[in-house]
Amino acid sequence: MNAARRSLIFAHRGANKEAAENTRSAFDKALNYAIDGIETDVQLSRDEVAVLWHDRFLGKLGLPEKRIDDFDHAQLRAMNFAAHFSSGVKPEGIMSLREFLDAYRRRCRLLLEIKNREWEQTSRHEMKVRQTLAMAGAALGNTIMASSFNLASLVYAHQCAPGFPLVYNFEEDQTFADAQRVLAGQSFLHGLCLPIKSLDEAMVKLLRNQGKSIAVYTCNTDAEIGKALQLGVDILISDVPQKALLMRGR
Repeated sequence: MNAARRSLIFAHRGANKEAAENTRSAFDKALNYAIDGIETDVQLSRDEVAVLWHDRFLGKLGLPEKRIDDFDHAQLRAMNFAAHFSSGVKPEGIMSLREFLDAYRRRCRLLLEIKNREWEQTSRHEMKVRQTLAMAGAALGNTIMASSFNLASLVYAHQCAPGFPLVYNFEEDQTFADAQRVLAGQSFLHGLCLPIKSLDEAMVKLLRNQGKSIAVYTCNTDAEIGKALQLGVDILISDVPQKALLMRGR
């Protein structure tokens, strides 16, 4: 495969080993390195504000039975989303998607993963998609992309914004045959985001032959990063982007 292809390095939820994930501190620390992009996660507060949070529950905040959509945006702003990382850091309320885009869209590429949950109504899934696309606007040069593990949400997103680059996230149990079926049925997809364990030469060849982008998550060890770089992926998502940058530089 093309080992000379320059893989873009994306910080997974910011520099999440140095600050609480999906906070301004984590994003700012990630940009202390020469990263190419940031990956983050979009959910909806109870009062329908798009905010950044990955987990299904708020266990990291000491609320293991509560979810983001159990609270209004103002309540989430009043919580300390940095406390789980370290008790000594400056408190940070939840960051909204609009704040994130305003702060970082001109500083690096962005990958917005839309988190749709099984307990949510379809109307909330669709609202989340519409808000994300509307705030992102025209993604010139694919500088902003949206992804999801929910294929139906991406189909809806394509209906809303046919030209917007959309990436389907694969689960670890999905196969090469699944990739063939998805690409045959949903040709609008910009590409796939694969677990690093699923990445191999056959998958790369399939995607390249169809002109699709290849992203991989989450590459943290030397072996994982080296594999992704050797196979020439387009986007390498890592919790340790500084390591990935060093290895790419070699």
